[in-house]
Amino acid sequence: MAAGDSAAAAASPLLRPPDARQGPGPMPTALLDALDVAVRRLVSRTLPGSQRATGVGSGTELAQLRPYAPGDDVRHLDAAATARTATLHVRAHVPERALTTWIVLDLSASMAFGTSRRLKADVAEGAALVFTRLGLRRAGSVGVIAFGAAGPARILPPRGSKAGLVAVRRLLAAGVSPDGHADHDALAAAAGQAFRLARLPGLIVVISDFRDQHGWERPLGALRLRHSLVAVEVSDPAESELPAVGRLAVVDPESGRLLHVDSASSRLRERFAALERERREAVRGELRRLGITHVPLSTGQDWLLELGRRIR
Repeated sequence: MAAGDSAAAAASPLLRPPDARQGPGPMPTALLDALDVAVRRLVSRTLPGSQRATGVGSGTELAQLRPYAPGDDVRHLDAAATARTATLHVRAHVPERALTTWIVLDLSASMAFGTSRRLKADVAEGAALVFTRLGLRRAGSVGVIAFGAAGPARILPPRGSKAGLVAVRRLLAAGVSPDGHADHDALAAAAGQAFRLARLPGLIVVISDFRDQHGWERPLGALRLRHSLVAVEVSDPAESELPAVGRLAVVDPESGRLLHVDSASSRLRERFAALERERREAVRGELRRLGITHVPLSTGQDWLLELGRRIR
């Protein structure tokens, strides 16, 4: 998708910024630097196989020692080899392979929900920006597959540097789908697209609330065999427990259905909480079974600090 396509996606009537949008909040550089180290460690530990860039250059693993030549960077002089041979020697390293990061982002209507510090869409936006900024370091590139709105998923092909960040910011600014555009197979379809588009091993980050999504287990499992995969599950405290405030008229954001419930009923509240525990445990259990790094984030917490704790 070219820049013009990105602008068209941002202006699409199928997306809108949710009401009460707060944004992700501050993202201190020190925390991002710490996350960068943790993400690099996670990727090196979970990526299948061992792939290196060709040639020599600036990296962390020693490739060779060779005599100094005019024009070499004096910062790469090797003191031990120079003293041992009485001839100036420099260190040449294996360059780090540029990493491609794909973000599979949920734009469904349920992401516009929030009762605490911010909306789920705000937390998802922050997580997407963090992985975008980290993915662009060291000549990396970032692509996005955004699902959950009516119609096919929106795809931003991998881009590097400032162009990649601008494209992601523009997509995030477009907001989420209005109520009533549910597609229960959207996550599964987006994961299948990621499998076809991400040809080389890299990092894939799925950011979603995993609500009312079916059949995602198999495509995510296939992605895990080829890539380092992180699943960021975004939730809100009110989704786990129904408050006792009497009669309520509530709208299911995915289907648009209007429901009238009596939240004063303890039996109803207990059943609601039990079903939500079962749903979240099912998601957690499937991700654990597939060997996918699971990062649960809540609108009621410092999501960036929690992200740092979960990525090890």
